[in-house]
Amino acid sequence: MIKADHRPLYLQVIDRIKDDIENKVYEEGEKLPSEFELSKQLGVSRATLREALRLLEEEGVVIRRHGVGTFVHTKPLFSAGIEELYSVTDMIKQANMEPGTIFLSSAVREATDEDRRRFNQEELTEVMEIERVRTADQVPVVYCLDKVPNQLLENHSIHETKSIFNYLEEIGHSISYAVTYIEPIGFHERVSEILQCDPETSLLLLKQIHYDQSERPLLYSLNYFRADKFKFHVVRKRVKA
Repeated sequence: MIKADHRPLYLQVIDRIKDDIENKVYEEGEKLPSEFELSKQLGVSRATLREALRLLEEEGVVIRRHGVGTFVHTKPLFSAGIEELYSVTDMIKQANMEPGTIFLSSAVREATDEDRRRFNQEELTEVMEIERVRTADQVPVVYCLDKVPNQLLENHSIHETKSIFNYLEEIGHSISYAVTYIEPIGFHERVSEILQCDPETSLLLLKQIHYDQSERPLLYSLNYFRADKFKFHVVRKRVKA
């Protein structure tokens, strides 16, 4: 039962549910009681409870599934500033987990006009396309589709390395920065299955073009991150007019 204080009831409900989650009354992924049961337990109206749940969902504390119920959201295992360029390997290591790689395929393909534009090479004829799954403690967490101009990889075996960043550096091509586009997407018929996602688990797609210190594009990546495992943030500075 909620104890009355000077704050609005819905704020008290939010704190109570957060405390219950923190104290393991409700575990990650567990379904909360129905709105009827929970409002009765807390001694508040269903309208007050709905407002509290709406705000908790906006914070990412709970997730509501239409027609199913409200669940405690799984806390992300990995968090990084999007302005900081880390490889997936480094992100997993920073979470004190063991990074791993499952190679799905690699193939040399004829370069398209889009490839030539993307890598700023009119003479580009071939690109290497590499499809991998990155794991953390053997759990699939990221699906990666990478494209590299094939001349950078000739006479080298990409399967010998877990990090393409490190691999390019070893052959004398260090990544300096990347231009990144982020797209939240829902269930993906192929990728979600590869990453062993529930149908309700969304994905974060990072499209990235990586450049060296000479402004030369070296790597184009499509990285699909499990949104329940990864959280990205950005520091924004005010620009005075």
